[in-house]
Amino acid sequence: MTDLRDAALASKAWPFEEARKLVKRYEKAPPAKGHVLFETGYGPSGLPHIGTFGEVARTTMIRRAFELISDIPTRLICFSDDVDGMRKVPENVPNTEMLREHLQRPLTSVPDPFGQYDSFGHHNNAMLRRFLDTFGFEYEFISATEFYKTGQFDAVLLRAVERYDDLMAVMLKSLREERQQTYSIFLPIHPETGRVLYVPMKEVNAKDGTITFDDETGREWTLPVTGGRVKLQWKPDFGARWAALDVDFEMYGKDHSTNTPIYDRICEILGGRKPEHFTYELFLDENGEKISKSKGNGLTIDEWLTYASTESLSYFMYQKPKTAKRMHFDVIPRAVDEYHQQLRAYPDQDAAGKVNNPVWHIHGGNPPESRMVVPFSMLLNLASVSAAEEKAKLWGFIKRYAPEAAPDTHPDLDQAAGFAVRYYNDFVKPHKTYRTPSDLERAALVDLRDQLKTWDGGLDAEALQGLVFAVGRDRFDPLRDWFTALYEVLLGASQGPRFGGFIALYGVDETVALIDRALAGDLG
Repeated sequence: MTDLRDAALASKAWPFEEARKLVKRYEKAPPAKGHVLFETGYGPSGLPHIGTFGEVARTTMIRRAFELISDIPTRLICFSDDVDGMRKVPENVPNTEMLREHLQRPLTSVPDPFGQYDSFGHHNNAMLRRFLDTFGFEYEFISATEFYKTGQFDAVLLRAVERYDDLMAVMLKSLREERQQTYSIFLPIHPETGRVLYVPMKEVNAKDGTITFDDETGREWTLPVTGGRVKLQWKPDFGARWAALDVDFEMYGKDHSTNTPIYDRICEILGGRKPEHFTYELFLDENGEKISKSKGNGLTIDEWLTYASTESLSYFMYQKPKTAKRMHFDVIPRAVDEYHQQLRAYPDQDAAGKVNNPVWHIHGGNPPESRMVVPFSMLLNLASVSAAEEKAKLWGFIKRYAPEAAPDTHPDLDQAAGFAVRYYNDFVKPHKTYRTPSDLERAALVDLRDQLKTWDGGLDAEALQGLVFAVGRDRFDPLRDWFTALYEVLLGASQGPRFGGFIALYGVDETVALIDRALAGDLG
């Protein structure tokens, strides 16, 4: 443990770089609250998307890194801003006409369009918690509705009344002149309609802790800011939450980065200490557009988990958080194989290598052993050439290639075989395009087939790779054109696995038959 801690203190892995900032934050004195508080925020205006998961996963990675280099206890809070008014109806939910009747009401006051929970906010909160629980995150969930209504926010709200002018000065600098005329940090919730009102204040009474305003009909109201009757605009709410909870760390997307000085100043005016921040790049769909909860574009968590393991998604989230990522189905196979490559490397690494390995951060310092004796990309190609409809067919090939492997002793491989069949049938099969070989390619394929017919080297993947290499070496320049031809002619794909490994897995006789079918024009 000492070696790991020493290595972590020098590690350039981004979770340790962020964790060291928190160590420095409390180098003079430990936190008065007795722990370091990590927070993630969530706006439940639509179904949780994969970016929400990424925020919690990455925060957890920093939390675990901090726990290795510090003895201060930690907590992680997932805060849902479910008092936010529903400003538009999401496109990816049922009963949209019903929802339109509840625009501008707090999400926990909007009926659930799915008919399963007390409100739309409760439904989306439940979805978030279910997704997070799938990954085994350790967190505490806080609903803004409860936070406001139970008085946990009251002290900060009363302080906001007292310091209203200072808070408004911060906000008004960031607004256009037209917006400045009607802006207030307070959003009253109408006592009769239940709608969140965006109206100017006629009076803010620090002595009584009340606000006075006219509603949309011109009727005057005076409400206490406590007890859930009033909420804060979202930017002031961000900083006020930091002050109320004494948050030490929060990360958020690049689209929030220009607001960071506002959040920080709001927190300080309300008596808090601004937290450490981490800004990550956004997630994009396959067209390069930002993933949106309301549009429902891009991959969902459930969609990723239909085709790959939870750990592969965590691996994807670990990689280069400061770089924008396209989230679409084609990224899944590579993430699976790279994750297992890192798992296999971990046991033989020194302390520095271990703390820089993504799997240390994914598994909180205790990564499992990889039993993936066949890469996921190879399983996909195997599913393709064998027209597999179920994983049992793949296991027939796997057992011959790796006799020691079995579903009960290699559960990750068994799971991956099932994923491969599903992924192949849903995404690869509909787009497979075989082509006929050129004269040069045909001659090379005939040579490879003939040599395989007399092959007596067993299922040695490296030896078979050497044979494939030798057949193409004197015919193709560059040599990669030979391997591209193998993939496009035999597998109907533009790229593929090491072909010697594929032959060893699929079988020598089976590969001979595959080449014969390609030469006869039967694959297309």
